[in-house]
Amino acid sequence: MSFIYLAALLFSISGLAVLDFRFKLAIAKSARYLCLILISVVFFLVWDVAGIQSGIFFRGDASHMTGVLLTDELPLEEVFFLILLSYSSLLLLKAFGRREAKRSGGSK
Repeated sequence: MSFIYLAALLFSISGLAVLDFRFKLAIAKSARYLCLILISVVFFLVWDVAGIQSGIFFRGDASHMTGVLLTDELPLEEVFFLILLSYSSLLLLKAFGRREAKRSGGSK
């Protein structure tokens, strides 16, 4: 059992949180953004389960993962990957929105 991938995901999510709270982009600004992240994670988990049940998605054999499965072929790390994906997408959207607002003279 290896925790390398899980540790990397947690480290990356922590880095996003530092950026978020440093620049007050999303969750640091309003807790509603946390709900947005959770909704997207749930959506993609449902997507993953549907893909697993239809035989499209599978876990494979990776030595850098914990081996903990939430359901058949759905590793624990997938939840944290989806959090990372959703959080980084949200922060990019907010950062570029703020940048565009500064260019056009407004403030967000």
